[in-house]
Amino acid sequence: MTLEIKALALGERDEVLEIRPARFEDPRGFFSETYNAAAFAKAGISTVFVQDNHSYSREAGTVRGLHFQTPPFAQVKLVRVVRGAVLDVAVDLRAGSPGFGRHVAARLSAEAWNQLLVPVGFAHGFCTLEPDTEVIYKVSAPYSPEHDFGLLWSDPDLGIDWPIPPDRAVLSDKDRRQPRLRDLPEYFVYE
Repeated sequence: MTLEIKALALGERDEVLEIRPARFEDPRGFFSETYNAAAFAKAGISTVFVQDNHSYSREAGTVRGLHFQTPPFAQVKLVRVVRGAVLDVAVDLRAGSPGFGRHVAARLSAEAWNQLLVPVGFAHGFCTLEPDTEVIYKVSAPYSPEHDFGLLWSDPDLGIDWPIPPDRAVLSDKDRRQPRLRDLPEYFVYE
């Protein structure tokens, strides 16, 4: 498996990574090995994933996030789009990190065939750029309702340039009520 990896730097380590697996096309279509534990380990990514999630959003402008789980169920996420496109965002929540409170954003799409690796200590979310968008992501810990938290996607202190105005975003009730960064406890510490 061939991987093209680009760090979307916020701090000195544990960076968010954009990953593009090889895609082999012929007249029938294409084949791609989207995840291979040995190839990822060779590239320095040795995360063990335990669950796959699949999200479908009917409308462009659907925002999901910014979500995270706290220890001992904190998650590394490997996110990819299999139909449509999203603006994918990760916010550094690690107290003491050089990147604390800052974010990285990448356009993920089925056409570009890129993925985002989001480490523990980051809130994650996305906004759909096309209707009928499907996102699949692997996580390194199972879902735990008691450890499931979020951050207000439109918190002005984050400075995220979302592709949709806040009053036009399609949101869950849960995502409308998330706290701002300044109101979050220190769930993660940069060591």
